[in-house]
Amino acid sequence: MIVGTEWLIEAEGCSAESLRDLSVLKMIFARVISDLGLKTIGEPGWHKFGGEGGVTGLAMLTESHLACHTYPEHETATFNLYCCRSRPEWNWEQNLKALPDAETVSVRKIGRGRKQAVRSPKSKIAGGEI
Repeated sequence: MIVGTEWLIEAEGCSAESLRDLSVLKMIFARVISDLGLKTIGEPGWHKFGGEGGVTGLAMLTESHLACHTYPEHETATFNLYCCRSRPEWNWEQNLKALPDAETVSVRKIGRGRKQAVRSPKSKIAGGEI
């Protein structure tokens, strides 16, 4: 049984300025959430690191979560989307090449859970079994 799908995204060669710009990242989150029909639980949380640092964001979803971390000093942004229900594909490559001007985008999609239920053998502990 698959219990969800997780996407791990790396965007490299990004504009360092965009990776420090909270409004750019909020716009990306808004597009993902809107385009995929996701539902947020409360408002996304954001932290902008001082100086030349990047941004970390997290949106809790009824479907699970959407997170990002940016590394302007490496011109890289990473995103993680986990959904417990089937969703259409979002064109991460096209969208992240537009904002934050990524040169390359890699996407890994992982089915989470087991395809068949597997029972673990009972473990013996002092005084009984679990």
